[in-house]
Amino acid sequence: IITIEDPVEYQLFGVNQIHVKPQIGLTFANGLRSIVRQDPDVIMVGEIRDYETAEIAIQAALTGHLVFSTLHTNDAAGAVSRLLEMGVEDYLLASSLLGVLAQRLVRRVCMKCRRPAEMAVDTTRELANGSAAMQVYEGAGCEDCANTGYRGRSGIFEFLLVNDPIRQHILKRASADAIRETAVGLGMRTLRAEVVRVTQEEV
Repeated sequence: IITIEDPVEYQLFGVNQIHVKPQIGLTFANGLRSIVRQDPDVIMVGEIRDYETAEIAIQAALTGHLVFSTLHTNDAAGAVSRLLEMGVEDYLLASSLLGVLAQRLVRRVCMKCRRPAEMAVDTTRELANGSAAMQVYEGAGCEDCANTGYRGRSGIFEFLLVNDPIRQHILKRASADAIRETAVGLGMRTLRAEVVRVTQEEV
């Protein structure tokens, strides 16, 4: 396992980690080229920022390496559009991409001082996609949460599995909206749906 990061935030035992240093020419793209020559099983690229890095990462994936990386997008479907906008060929992306995981950290209302919050019934129904209105809460503030009303965070995740229908969308260079709609029809839970689920479970 070899990683290239900017910066290396945690040292991991048994993992070869490379710190990007653009001032000496060690960019993500150059570092990734060097990594591929070492024939690793798994490669982690801290971030795909440009076409050159994306191209090398995809070529590495096509030659049998398991490649992980990050992109800045609003959701999982947006990552596909972002890579296509960078100039990645649709047929290469369709052949190499296995899945996209989008994530958010959301604040949790403090359980010690929470109280029912007023929210229009129509709004809560809209959040829950037309199902029964949810009870929502707000934090009043207490010693446990340093009077912020929040304590801790929850992870919210959306996973886009790149199966045959999604590959067809990639080959057609479909919009992120079209990809998202198809993925939801095939069972993907969106970030919004996950927020509603977590909210309902914590009531």
